[in-house]
Amino acid sequence: MIPVFRGCFPFGSDLSVSALRSRLFSSSKLLILASATMMSGLVPSTAFAQKTVAAKPPVSPEMLAVHSKAQRPVATTPATTPATTSVAATSPGFNSEQGFGGTARLSPGPGCNLFPAPASTGAAVGLSYFGPPPSTVNPSLVGPVQLLNSGKVDALNGTITLPLYKGTVKGKTVWYILTDVSDQGIANELGLNFSAKLGFAENAARTGTLDANGNIVFDAGTVDFSPQRNIVPGPAGQEFPPKSFAPGEIGDKNYSPFVTITNAGNVVYNAPMIAYNVDASEINFPNGNVDYSKVHDAVAAIDTVNMTVTLNLVNGFSFGRPVWYISMDSSIPLAAAIEHNTYAPLMASLLLGHDDSAFSPIERIFIATNGPEAGSCNNPLRQGLSADLADGFRPNNVLGGIPTIALDYSPAWDANLYEWTQDAINNGYRGQLREEFQILTFVQDGLLTGPAGAPFGSSGFSINCPIVQRLN
Repeated sequence: MIPVFRGCFPFGSDLSVSALRSRLFSSSKLLILASATMMSGLVPSTAFAQKTVAAKPPVSPEMLAVHSKAQRPVATTPATTPATTSVAATSPGFNSEQGFGGTARLSPGPGCNLFPAPASTGAAVGLSYFGPPPSTVNPSLVGPVQLLNSGKVDALNGTITLPLYKGTVKGKTVWYILTDVSDQGIANELGLNFSAKLGFAENAARTGTLDANGNIVFDAGTVDFSPQRNIVPGPAGQEFPPKSFAPGEIGDKNYSPFVTITNAGNVVYNAPMIAYNVDASEINFPNGNVDYSKVHDAVAAIDTVNMTVTLNLVNGFSFGRPVWYISMDSSIPLAAAIEHNTYAPLMASLLLGHDDSAFSPIERIFIATNGPEAGSCNNPLRQGLSADLADGFRPNNVLGGIPTIALDYSPAWDANLYEWTQDAINNGYRGQLREEFQILTFVQDGLLTGPAGAPFGSSGFSINCPIVQRLN
């Protein structure tokens, strides 16, 4: 069905991200009825064809120079904090709203805000006596690490501001961002995430060329941002699966966020679409109050004069550590509706169920269906899709490998939904899980299964969720 989701700090609004780091130590009208049987009936991932892709050598210096034309100055956070969509945990009707829903830092309570406390908490000395976090010496050690470095993270509001690109498809304007790339040298040059696995996602990628200005001319693939997103949750305590749903933005059959650049070494980029076939004046919302019938639901603000876009971040975990990422696209409508992102049909061509095998384009994401939800954001164990549909905040999903922790990162996440068994719930074992092998062990021990008691494994859909920052 779906994938990842959402997550104040007692410091003033003038505190910069770098200061925070030093203080962190230790419609097209698509309406589909959902049901539990639908989830168990998803097409097995092994049914998708994947052509074998040979490993590619790094691009040459000459080719790197071509790609470097896409380099933009690191985008800075807007001087005026954009208005973001915040949902009261008890407010009804949030699932019918456009936009992002509950945000990562403006969410109340420890069940929705994963931002770590300062190292001085409970200590006998003040924060100023603590040295920098170990991650400043080695990014694999404890402490915050920004991973997507082409933009500026606003840690107070849980957003990132990225460069905005203007390309074309069939002569019409495409507004997009760049987040990941399959070549390490280009990733270093542009401040993007490096994902070797993207090189094996070409069958689920569009094609395009770089023009003289470093913008992409896409061969195909469009998105309709005008539909009204809508979800009707199931009954209290069993909100997932929803009774009905409709995504708020729908790609055509040729749309995927991934694009192979055919005139520059067949490098694969993650280039999610932000808006399509609109003039700059129609989507210029530098101070927020965005028109979501024209732009992606993750957008908190967009500035077509300075060519930046501010995106809301999503809470999650990777191997026990809290992380922030952006949720941009999904391969099925149900996932797109829950994730507040774009339905991207071409992503369905990704080979799923073969995480970390040769030529695999994906990494796994683990999503609880019936995790703890009582108390909403006040519950520090809160997790899962039913919790998300009940209160509008993200489900605290668990990601597999990310940079600085593992070598197998991919922004294309293979959704592995899991369900706590009734015996586990009756015995009081249900809680918040934060780490891949903890989940796999609980599956082995019989505490977790797939949805509706089905065997655990790939749920047959994927989500495009580029990693932005590790919080500690």
